[in-house]
Amino acid sequence: MRSEPDSPEHHQQRSEFIRNLVQKPRAPQNTDSEAPSIPTTIVQFWHDPAQLPEDVRECIFSWSRWETCGFSHHVFDTAAAGEFISRSLDLDHARAFARCYHPAMQADYFRLCYLLVEGGLYVDADDVCIATHIADLFVGDRLKVQPLCYDIGSDSMVSPTEFLQPGANGKGWIFYFNNNPLIASPAHPIIRRALERATQLLNSAADGEFPEIQSTAGPGNLSRTIFELGMASAIEDQMLVLRDWNSIAISRWPLSYRHDARNWRLSNGKRFHAAVQDVQ
Repeated sequence: MRSEPDSPEHHQQRSEFIRNLVQKPRAPQNTDSEAPSIPTTIVQFWHDPAQLPEDVRECIFSWSRWETCGFSHHVFDTAAAGEFISRSLDLDHARAFARCYHPAMQADYFRLCYLLVEGGLYVDADDVCIATHIADLFVGDRLKVQPLCYDIGSDSMVSPTEFLQPGANGKGWIFYFNNNPLIASPAHPIIRRALERATQLLNSAADGEFPEIQSTAGPGNLSRTIFELGMASAIEDQMLVLRDWNSIAISRWPLSYRHDARNWRLSNGKRFHAAVQDVQ
């Protein structure tokens, strides 16, 4: 009998599926035979440019500097992201974005919209690029995602060098996929499915109900999408696991905004934007 979608058994099945997927031996890859079908565009989001902390600005610059090497770089704020969604997608997507009650949720939802339409590399504004070469990230047409593992017992993340070893699995380990970075060709089926699910969850929420950020449009949504698609049919030819993302970029801690409501983990400003009334 199949487990209920939000039951502990379902979450365990999802984690085990992802563990098996990311711990499989890497197949030899001939990237020379793959065309660079992913647009060489780097996309980021910060909700309000007037309140951009200097330390976050430094993180963003580590990506914008790639413009001198022929890559495009765009940073969207809330207004520009909303305009892009309204112009490129339909009313349901515009309404769903207006219902994102926190900047982190806006970023989660927007990246799915942008990548579905345009493709490219989306990376969070608090990641610092440390790479000297990024062209390989845009080769091929498979979705590229970063695996993560969280240890409930220690309330900490497990190092990739540990959890990516074949057979590695501790009691209380939760395997999942991050939604940062996301590297995709336009109209990728995994992105499409993740966006459909996020849109439905946001638009079906009752007034005064605030869907949980992580599971609605964030890593939980992406992990569940990959799990469900992978259980229905082979998915490995549609995605590539980024096992060494830490050699490309690192998330900077601490940052000034992490201590206030702009950090989604600390936010108590849960509210739907008043603009939702105008998206009809």
